Amino acid sequence: MTEQKKKIVVIGMGYVGIPMAALLADVPNFYVIGIQRKSERSGWKIDWLNAGKNPFKGEEPGLDELIEKVVRNKKFHVTDKYDNLDDAEYVLIDVQTPIDLYTKVPRYESLIEVSEKTARHMKKGVTIIIESTVAPGTTDNIIQPLLEDVSGLKRKKDFYLVFSFERVMPGKLIEYITDFPRVIGGGCYEANQKAKYLYGKVVKKELQVTDTLTAELTKCIENSYRDVNIAFANEMALLCEDFNRDIYKIIELINYRHDRMMHYPGSGVGGHCLTKDPYLLLYGHEAYSEKNYKSHIKLVPFSRELNDFMPVHMVSLMEEALQEARKLVDNIKVTLMGVSYKANTDDTRNTPAQGIIETLMKRYHSHNIVYIAHDPYVKERDYDLTVLTDDFNKAVENSDVLLFATNHKQYYNIDLDALKEAMRTPIIIDGRNIFNKNLVEEKGFIYRKVGEGPKNHSF
Repeated sequence: MTEQKKKIVVIGMGYVGIPMAALLADVPNFYVIGIQRKSERSGWKIDWLNAGKNPFKGEEPGLDELIEKVVRNKKFHVTDKYDNLDDAEYVLIDVQTPIDLYTKVPRYESLIEVSEKTARHMKKGVTIIIESTVAPGTTDNIIQPLLEDVSGLKRKKDFYLVFSFERVMPGKLIEYITDFPRVIGGGCYEANQKAKYLYGKVVKKELQVTDTLTAELTKCIENSYRDVNIAFANEMALLCEDFNRDIYKIIELINYRHDRMMHYPGSGVGGHCLTKDPYLLLYGHEAYSEKNYKSHIKLVPFSRELNDFMPVHMVSLMEEALQEARKLVDNIKVTLMGVSYKANTDDTRNTPAQGIIETLMKRYHSHNIVYIAHDPYVKERDYDLTVLTDDFNKAVENSDVLLFATNHKQYYNIDLDALKEAMRTPIIIDGRNIFNKNLVEEKGFIYRKVGEGPKNHSF
C-alpha cells in the first residue's frame, strides 16, 4: 500500500535545518518546506537554496549533491511564509538559541518568535519537534505554554510536542544526522511514535525514547562533558609549557592505552554548542531543578572559564615571541590564520579567533597595529573583526606574527622558506599543533605553541 504524501516544515536554514530538510526531502512521499527569515544577514539563503545550491563553503560530503537533487525533484522549497504550516504534519524548529555574552542567560528571542508564529498556523494532530538546544526544562515550561496559549490547542490531546536534539558538526553534517543515535523526548507515547516514524526514515542508528526533560539534560550534559575534557587538556597544556615539554607527545603516550582517549588542547573552544550548552545546563538547573543546590556545581563553570582563557593565552605567547625578537607590540602587522572555529569549514560562530582579536584590540588599542585575517573558506559576510582575505600571500606579506587559530588543511603544506622571505618578522604562534618545532626553528622562525615550552629538548 502506497504511503500518503506528508508535508514537513523545517524552520531555520542553518547548519541543522538545511541538512535535515534535505535528508527528509529525499524520502519518498515526503515534501519539505524550509522557512528562513528574510534578514540582511541570512535572507540570501532563500534564493540560493531554491537554486539547488549549498550555502556552506566548507567541506560537506554529500550535501551539494543532495540539495541539488531534492530541489530538482521539486521535493524541497524555501520561503519566509509561515502559512505553509497550515497543513503540515510535522514542524521542526531549528533556530539558534544563543546566550547573553555577559549574563550567560539564554536568549530565546528567535525560539519564542517562531514558536508564536507556529502556534498561529498549527493544525490539530501536528507534531512539533524542537531540535534547537535549550536549557533543561524549557520545552515544558516555556514552549508548551506558549503553543497552547496562542493556538488554543492542548498538548497530547490536540498536538504533539517533542524535544529531539541535533548532534551535527560542520564538516560532517549529513553523517552526524544519519549515523548517530537519535534521542527522542516526547511528552507521551503518541508523540514518541510520531517522532520515531519521522526520524526512522533518515537515521540509521538507534532511536532512543525518553521523557522530554531527560532528553534536554542529555544534550546539555553531553556537550558539557566534552567541554570539561577539553578544559583538562588545556590546563595540562599550560602545565607542560611550564615544564618545557610537549603535551601532544604526552597525550600520544597516554592514548596508547586502549582505555584512554585524552582530548587535545588548542587556541580555544568555538562553535555554537560547546561554548553555550554548559551555560544552558547551569541556567536550567537554577531555574527548573527541584533542589537547586548551586554550591557543589563547580567543574562546569570553571571549565568554561578556562577554555575561554585560551585565546588570551595565544596573545601571551605572541608577546613572549615578540620580546624574544626584541620587538615592541607597536607598528606591527598581525596576521590571524584561520577564523572559522573548526578546520575546513566556514563556521565562525564563537570562534577563538574572536577572542584573540578582541584581546589584542583591548590591550593595544593605540599601538598602530595592522590586522589582517586569512581563511580559505570564510566569506566577509560572516566575519567583520578585521580585514579578511583568502589570498595567502597578501595575508603574510610583511607580517610580524602569524597566529594560527585554526588548522585548515592548507596550513600543513606551507613553504617555510618562502614564508620567512615574505614576512618582516618570522614569528609563528601555533594554536593547533600544526608545525614541528625543530623544523620551523631551523628555518629561522621564532616559534611558540600551545602546550609546548619555548626551549628545545631531545631524548
